[in-house]
Amino acid sequence: MMNWFYLHGRAILHALRRLAGQPLGTLLSALVVGIALSLPGGGYLLLDNVASLARGVSGTPEISLFLDKDAGAADVELIGKRLKAEPALASYRYVPRDEALRQLQRGGLGDVLGELTSNPLPDAFVVAPRGEDPVVFERLAAAMKEWPKVAHVQLDSVWVKRLHALLGLGRSAVTMLAGLLGFALVIVTFNTIRLQILTQRQEIEVSRLLGATDPFIRRPFYWFGSLQGVLGGLVALGTVWLGVQALAAPVAALAETYGAVFTLSGPGLPESAAIVAFAAFLGWLGAALSVRRHLAGA
Repeated sequence: MMNWFYLHGRAILHALRRLAGQPLGTLLSALVVGIALSLPGGGYLLLDNVASLARGVSGTPEISLFLDKDAGAADVELIGKRLKAEPALASYRYVPRDEALRQLQRGGLGDVLGELTSNPLPDAFVVAPRGEDPVVFERLAAAMKEWPKVAHVQLDSVWVKRLHALLGLGRSAVTMLAGLLGFALVIVTFNTIRLQILTQRQEIEVSRLLGATDPFIRRPFYWFGSLQGVLGGLVALGTVWLGVQALAAPVAALAETYGAVFTLSGPGLPESAAIVAFAAFLGWLGAALSVRRHLAGA
């Protein structure tokens, strides 16, 4: 095990010396990788922020349960217990018919409602499910329609379906973009490692004459590609962070026009680690393909 760490440590130092020995080429490669990865990374971040902004502007989607006119206190209590026992619900509240009538009167319909001899509104429950999955909304609504003394169930999930559809389309587009750019970055690393192998051809031949194994020779190239990818991932994070800082004020002003308080959020620790790890994997993959293709003939 100690020998394994020693060999990889030696390979890392060798790759670092190669990167430091060509600072301009290292910088340009990191910029190419970073700018390319910042596009899908920023795209995913933008979609998450758009979803949060839409929720803040549109409010929390709800399901309204309207009871039969002849529903009594025992029926209301029974439905309340069933709602309380439902694990997919985040909250619920009971709206008596008298309270609903007062809300309509305060909403500007006092003159019209004042001519009524009786209250035509039913008792109701307003339910907020957990999350915003349209499938959960529809399942809950279908189940609640079968409950006794429930006359009508109104589902407020049309905008949720549209939001999920738009976000799904956006994520598919960003995933395609990430795949295309990732393929391009693998090609960049492939050519970089190919040039490294060509410039080190004599050194590789001498190492083989001295008894160096293929894994020993290949290991520094793998680390070279991986470290180059890590540098590109760090550049991508910096680019995304600068973009967030530049757009924070305009986005906050836009949200304020809708009466919402919204702060554009940057990538968190898991997202940052994923970007750097993905960049390192692309660098390693390009190096592995190039080594397999060119080192045999070096």
